[in-house]
Amino acid sequence: MDGAGAADSVSSPVSVRSSYPSFSSMEQLMGLLRVRVVKGLNLAVRDLSTSDPYIVLRMGKQKLKTHVVKKNVNPEWNEELTFSISYPIIPIKLEVFDKDTFSHDDKMGDAELDIVPFIQAVKLNLQDLGNGTVVEKLVPNRLNCLAEESRIVWLDGKLVQDVCVRLRNVECGEVELQLQWINLPGRKAF
Repeated sequence: MDGAGAADSVSSPVSVRSSYPSFSSMEQLMGLLRVRVVKGLNLAVRDLSTSDPYIVLRMGKQKLKTHVVKKNVNPEWNEELTFSISYPIIPIKLEVFDKDTFSHDDKMGDAELDIVPFIQAVKLNLQDLGNGTVVEKLVPNRLNCLAEESRIVWLDGKLVQDVCVRLRNVECGEVELQLQWINLPGRKAF
């Protein structure tokens, strides 16, 4: 489902897309995870001298994608995609593609993002922390796709995690994301 653009804290337009659960799965629903796809960095060239990238995010049966950015290997999407979260908690799979008109879209790499540390921080039910308080630091290693240290931070009354993932199965490329938890009204997440 497509949502309307919303004002952002940096006052730039944001595209919003969501994958909402069926009514029968609402009882198991813990909350919503907003994934802001910020930008791509040094993405692979798949056309003559550039690419037309877009991103597909998957979590189980939920699948969301960004719009295509034409002729740009350093695209800025600034799109918010929202997943419903329930048990078991599974990683987000990210794939980057180059949009082609007359043939299959070309793969431009993939990554996997473990959201368990972020969900565990949400479970702490933190409140009234100082703005900018670091709750947890995650470091890149061979078991994750992090390109650099990622911090889970208390910001403006919410937990936020800025993430930069290095793409696999491709010669180059990184994608910057931001995670934010959304509690459901009238429902305790944990």
